[in-house]
Amino acid sequence: MKKLIVKSQLVDRAKFDRKLANIGMVLSSAIWQHERVYVAHDYRPRMNYPRLMLRTEVAATDQPARYALRLKRHIEDSGVDWVNSTLVADYTEATMMIHQLGYRKMTEVSRQRQELVLDERTVIYLDTLEGVPQPFLKIEAELTDEMSVEAVRKELFTTLDLLGQETFLMQTYAELMTEQMQPYYLPKN
Repeated sequence: MKKLIVKSQLVDRAKFDRKLANIGMVLSSAIWQHERVYVAHDYRPRMNYPRLMLRTEVAATDQPARYALRLKRHIEDSGVDWVNSTLVADYTEATMMIHQLGYRKMTEVSRQRQELVLDERTVIYLDTLEGVPQPFLKIEAELTDEMSVEAVRKELFTTLDLLGQETFLMQTYAELMTEQMQPYYLPKN
């Protein structure tokens, strides 16, 4: 599936919560996610290389964990991500397969995630990363072949702007964790 992803780091969580309340929107309950991010042995950032993520997700402590294998490939010149995901029954077996394919572990990312579904193709996530003091606001929009990437990107930036976000983060969470939190920001214009 083709996605456009835009994110920003929240400076004032209380202000954001007030904005959501004023427009009658509510975030879901928090779920815990942990991802092991794997890259090919010759991986280089910003070169359209695919990444594999083995995700563990726990919605409630009285329910079993859910495991998924996600392949994500960011196409640098368009800003679009290709994302495929499948459920995994045996976590250990999936890890062994990833290593045998020649992938190496880049980093691990743990987070508490809340979501807000805007429409059938757009979701807002509020992610609190372990070890990072401020949460991130992330919007993912699923694209169809007929959609203009620029029009959808403008729509997402407008939505973040309405929610009080002024700078937009370009790195993945995995890159942020490995680059010691020196984010690369993209200006709105």
